[in-house]
Amino acid sequence: MSSTPGISPTPDTGAHAMPGKGALAVTTISAPNAVLRQLASDAARLGLHFVVAGDTKSPADFALEGCDYYGIEAQRETGFAFAQLCPERHYARKNIAYLVAIRAGADFIVETDDDNFPREEFYRPLPRHSSVPQITGNGWTNVYGFYSQTPIWPRGLPLDAVRDPLPQLPPPTLVDAPIQQGLADANPDVDAIYRLTYPLPFDFDSGAKRLALGHGSWCPYNSQNTVHYRAAYALLYLPAHCSFRMTDIWRSFVAQRIAWTCGWSILFREATVSQDRNDHDLMKDFAEEIPGYLNNRAIGEALASLDLDSGVEAIPANLRKCYARLVADSHVGADELPLLDAWLADLAAMP
Repeated sequence: MSSTPGISPTPDTGAHAMPGKGALAVTTISAPNAVLRQLASDAARLGLHFVVAGDTKSPADFALEGCDYYGIEAQRETGFAFAQLCPERHYARKNIAYLVAIRAGADFIVETDDDNFPREEFYRPLPRHSSVPQITGNGWTNVYGFYSQTPIWPRGLPLDAVRDPLPQLPPPTLVDAPIQQGLADANPDVDAIYRLTYPLPFDFDSGAKRLALGHGSWCPYNSQNTVHYRAAYALLYLPAHCSFRMTDIWRSFVAQRIAWTCGWSILFREATVSQDRNDHDLMKDFAEEIPGYLNNRAIGEALASLDLDSGVEAIPANLRKCYARLVADSHVGADELPLLDAWLADLAAMP
């Protein structure tokens, strides 16, 4: 891996105001743990709507003050078409938490998982319009490399791009970034190959450091520390009929491709959570990541080749085109398409 060009720290002027009404979305099968209790306490203090979607393995008596919890039956009673079709025992049930938050009027949604301890900055999205260095036209870009002097790459980066040299960062420019990804210290979101071959824990470089990816530059991002503003809500969609370890990664590829049609950038920022990772079988993770190891580059090429329409109003049609291509190429099962239609119908029905 090449030497790191680095990112100049971004001046911070203290905690900035919340950009409107916010929501916090999580899915879990756990009883209230230390992370969930902290999230609930912080959400109450900050005035965030904390929505949790459960699943069949969730405790029947789940109760947490400050949390708007939806078990399986409560999800079905929401009236959302998606809730009737979404498979059980799948991370994609998090989509229902998004829908609940959207229907309640959230201006932005912050999401995480039940094993990420948040820092105060986690809850405060950066302004949608920010002046940061932006990389365009670089193909696959290992954003993690800008935050570390030692080798590291995000889950979902094509393995043959791991050692690619990092581009020099241009001067800051004003970008429109309704999707923002924060990093995670201690147990970052790396793939099973990294976990099996490199030591953890790992902390990224400290300081407020931000950059953006624009048209023609790709980097996987996850659903563990991510913000979506209202304009980009349709791109929250997590596919259900694919490998569990790829659902948020392939979501990010689709979202990045569609973001280009809207003139949007994806903003990356410093670590704002510290992960105390739930127990995982790393060899099982490896097996579930094989579809990504083998196909992530091809998926990016296929999505880039699509003839998509421009503008925010075209997002629903563009989502259908992207997932139809993933189904045609056998990356995602055909049952994904009616599920996506249900998601889009639920969004269209919002007041």
